[in-house]
Formats: sequence, C-alpha cells, structure tokens
Amino acid sequence: MLPIKKKVVYKCNNCGFEAIKWSGKCPNCDKWNTLEESIVEAKKSSSAKNSQIIRRPVQRLADIQSSKSDRIVTDIGEFNRVMGGGIVRDSITIVTAKPGAGKSTLLLQVAQDVASKGLKVLYASGEESESQIKNRADRILGELNTNIWVVSDTSMDNVLASIREVDADLIIVDSIQTFTLDEHLPSRAGSPTQTMECANELLRIAKDSVRPRAVLLVGQMNKNEEIAGLRALEHLVDAVLIIDGENGEELRGITASKNRFGSTGETSFFSMTEDGMKPIENPSEYFMTQREGNTEVSGSALTVVREGTRPIIVEIESLVAVSFTPYPSRISENLKREHLSTLISILEQRGGIDFFNKNVVVKTTGGLKLKEHSANLAIIMSIVSSAKDRGIPSDTLFIADIGLTGELKRVPSLEARLKEADRMGYKRAFVPRKALQKQIHFENLKVIQLNTLGEVIDAVFK
Repeated sequence: MLPIKKKVVYKCNNCGFEAIKWSGKCPNCDKWNTLEESIVEAKKSSSAKNSQIIRRPVQRLADIQSSKSDRIVTDIGEFNRVMGGGIVRDSITIVTAKPGAGKSTLLLQVAQDVASKGLKVLYASGEESESQIKNRADRILGELNTNIWVVSDTSMDNVLASIREVDADLIIVDSIQTFTLDEHLPSRAGSPTQTMECANELLRIAKDSVRPRAVLLVGQMNKNEEIAGLRALEHLVDAVLIIDGENGEELRGITASKNRFGSTGETSFFSMTEDGMKPIENPSEYFMTQREGNTEVSGSALTVVREGTRPIIVEIESLVAVSFTPYPSRISENLKREHLSTLISILEQRGGIDFFNKNVVVKTTGGLKLKEHSANLAIIMSIVSSAKDRGIPSDTLFIADIGLTGELKRVPSLEARLKEADRMGYKRAFVPRKALQKQIHFENLKVIQLNTLGEVIDAVFK
C-alpha cells in the first residue's frame, strides 16, 4: 500500500488563513506571530482519480478505424481556413496575441456564428464582467443569439459546473491564465500549476468520447511575444493561433503555428473595424493599389508571396530621396533593416546605382510583413523605379530571390505563384532562368526567364 503523502502548511490562529510558508505577519488579517505549523494530507488531483477510474483498452494500430474528425464549419471563411476547414468538435485550440489585437472580438464573433447554427456556446471570462461582454457584443454583433451563455468568474470549478449545466458544444475561455482550481490553492492564477491543471480539465472535457466538445482558449502573450507560462501548454492543445497586428493599424493576420487538423503555417487575414474583425476574402486585391488602366507609377513593383498555402499578389512601394545628413536613412516597416541594407548593397554593386547620399524608404501596400525572399527582386525593382523616376507597367510582376552575385535565384512553389498571377490577368512575370521544371501554358501571362539583376533592369527600363 502506498504511503499517504503529507505536506506542511502554516495556519493563522486568528483568522484561519493557510499559507505554504511561514512569515511573521499573516497576509490575510495582518496579525503578527499568528502562523502556526501544521501537517495535512495532500489532496489527490482529479487527474489521479480519473486515472484510477477510467482505463482505455489497448488496441492494435492496424485495427483502429480511421475517420475524419467532425467539424463545425462557420460562415467566417478566413477563420475556417486557418483552422483547417472549421472547428473540430473534440479539439482544444489556444488563441494568443498582444493586448488589443482582437482575440476576444474574434472569438465573440465565432460564438455568434456557431450559436446561429443551433449549437450551445459558453463564453467564460476571467477578465471582463458580464456587462462588459454584453456591451462589446452589442457593438459588433447587433442582435444576439439566445444560444450564447456567459459566465464571469475566475474559478474553473464554477466554469466546469456551468459547462455541465448548459451542456455547451463550444466553450470559450478568456483567458486561461486568469482561472484557478480550488484543489490547487493557494497557487495563484497564472502560475504554471494553475494554468496547466485548468487546461488539463478542459482537455478532458473536450476529449470525452461520449460527449465531445470544442474548446477555444485565449492565452496571454508575454513581452517576448510568446504564450505566457510553460511551453507545455502549447504541446497540450491541438492548435495554436497567433494574431499579428499593431494597435492603430487595420490589418490582422492569423497564423497557425501548430495545427493537428490542418496545415501548420496557414495564414488568414482580417480587417479590424469598429464593427469587429472583417475577413479579407481576396488578399491579392487588398495588398495592392487599384489603379485605372495600365497606369505606371514610379516606385511601385508587384510580386507574389505565399502566406500559408495561398499565393498573394503584393505591391511594394519605395521612395528614394536626397539625404542632407552624413548617414542616409534606410527605413522599412515591413522588413528588417539589415535585409533592406543588403538589397541596397547588391543593387549598388550589381546594378550600378549609387545610394551613398540617398535615403531609401520601403513599405508594402496594406502593411503586410515580407517574410520570404521571393519578394527580393520586386523590392529592388521598386527602388530602381523610384531612383530613375520611371514607372513599371502595372501588368508586370517580379518573382525571384537575389544572390550577392546579382544572380536571380529560384523560389519555392513558383508554378502556384504564376498561376495566381495568370488568374488575376497579369501579362508579364520576370523569374530566374530554368526555374520552371516543365512547360506550362498560361492564358494571359508571359514568363520571362533571365539570369541576372542587370538583365532585368535593362529589360524593364531599356
């Protein structure tokens, strides 16, 4: 028989408060020298109890029947995309972002959409009162569905009771770091113990084979832009969604850094408005300036980037101006300064254009951050266009990386990028020579394969 585990606590003889360590003054009643040592039996965790009660049978892997997970498909297409096709009914997902990025707003919109399909939703908040949630819902949702229940409490025990009372199909917890389980007190909310144990209780709720439920958690983000707490929390859940966007800016990108039921790295886009998060259904139109006809504007160049599995056409704008200081500026909101400086150095050495007394500013239309090197040729060509004050035809794209030698380098998924350009009606695309493995017929697009940066500059500006 296993020995009974015991632990030492310090109990105040004045108010009965229990502390895990001794101190001269009781933290609860402020009386001095009232904490007395006592030994109590340690409580068994609920996970230990469950492990004794429930034992799932061992099965051969070959004998298990595989099936696609049942999903709740919402009417928010961009949310379905990043989730892999919808919310899996027996899954647990964590959504994280910096304060003010729109986590609670998005999940409230998801709650309304799921409730409109006849499913029950419980929204549990440890940060906002019921009236605060109601005010935000009135502002962004309008007429509220009666299938949404709200509980404002920091006790996970009360939330679990509310889940059983409502018999909710979807549970939203905002945020997991604000809740506590009574059996793990006096550990404070947000501590590794409380956060992991609360998440484990919700995991058991979600994975119940008799009554599966979907769980969406909000996870607070620390100053390193990671989920606050133990890394084990990310391993526990099925999917991790990260909302990227600066306060005051409209664009919000949601990336799945982990997804057991979809593509890891998939990205969707939303526009933050006063009426909530609006999906950007056609990003290729959002990330470029709509101009009439074949207008040529100096400093503008187009490329095709991949965000997740989707190719997107992006406009890159540059401004080259004379500097009146000894150290010219290199400014960009959408790529690292070191990256921009490297491209300018390549252009100076291999393109024959001097920038020793020029300021260079680069940005993207719509504020999209450039994460891959397929945009390098377009960045350089937009700078050349501004430096020469000559526009590039708006039906032309550039899809290539640039080596330090000035040679064009191939990029992954080039065929998919070119098909998107052809679908959008573009006429010319500059790519590296021998980048296409096979001959492809395009309806509108002419693919021009060149070797070096100099050849591209000559072909465009003659």
